Amino acid sequence: MSSPVVLGIESSCDETGAGLVRDGRLLGHAVASSMDEHARFGGVVPEIAARAHVHSVLPVIRRALEEAGLTLSDIGAVAVTTGPGLSGALQVGLAGAKGIAYALGVPLYGVHHLAGHVAADTLEHGPLPDPCMVLIVSGGHTSLLLVRDLARDPIVHLGDTLDDAAGECFDKVARVFGLPYPGGPAIDRAARAGNPRAVSFPRPLSAPGSYDFSFSGLKTAAARWAEGHARRELPVADGAASLQEAVADVLTKKAVAACAEHGVRTLVVVGGVAANSRVRSLAEERCRTAGIELRVPPLKLCTDNGAMIAAVGDLLVRAGAEPAPLDLSIDPSAPLEYATLHPAASLAGAA
Repeated sequence: MSSPVVLGIESSCDETGAGLVRDGRLLGHAVASSMDEHARFGGVVPEIAARAHVHSVLPVIRRALEEAGLTLSDIGAVAVTTGPGLSGALQVGLAGAKGIAYALGVPLYGVHHLAGHVAADTLEHGPLPDPCMVLIVSGGHTSLLLVRDLARDPIVHLGDTLDDAAGECFDKVARVFGLPYPGGPAIDRAARAGNPRAVSFPRPLSAPGSYDFSFSGLKTAAARWAEGHARRELPVADGAASLQEAVADVLTKKAVAACAEHGVRTLVVVGGVAANSRVRSLAEERCRTAGIELRVPPLKLCTDNGAMIAAVGDLLVRAGAEPAPLDLSIDPSAPLEYATLHPAASLAGAA
């Protein structure tokens, strides 16, 4: 017998996502973004994001169901992001998920947002190899993980962000360069016309054997370089290309080295910055040279979406994982230890 259809709901930041997955297959998904509402502020405004989720969550679920040719009554389980993320935004998604699960009488699963990014790749390339190396690169997170069974085993952190994540570096430098928000895509576009060797930006924490990440110094170096052009035209394309090259160089060099050290033959690159063209191309080049299989989700599954949360829920259902208790709450700053994230309301309130 096939597994139940799992509805996944994502609302951790500025995208409201809903996805439907069964037996590892994506049936339908939809995303609504409030990014345009935040652009004039140069970053995400939590209150605006939460209000946007309130307006979008039900229409997004309806669109996902329509794409899949299903109705609410076809849903057999609900998975929802319970952290990390913006508190008000997470609350909206959880409230919607609880209401649907209660009304349908189906199990509810709390999911760690970053585990969702990892699981997104399974919707395109099938089950994750055991073990595999996962590089998560997004606006707020840059982590290098050793992953075995995502639904059952603890996730081993080999390295994490010590300060600014890669996506955060792109956003902040883009503002200094006079580029629009979000900075990642803007840097990528500008870099196409630039020389990646024009500026010798630093490669932070580049010593062999170090798998942590730090992009604050790189951000500062880019800002100082821009300030040095205060009296003449800023060569934005060269600056963007050189910055992008520095970020891609650090990310891919550490990831490939970690694969070699741990004897892992598959690297999975996920998260919003996995959509960056240079990160993808340099990862392909270095993995090919090292004889490592590279897996990167399609662009539509790199950014935040409900399909990735449904993918985790589907894995949990098929693994026989325990559903969440009725007092499931959120944990806006939850560390990534397991794919499941079931904080109790009493504990969350105490924190």
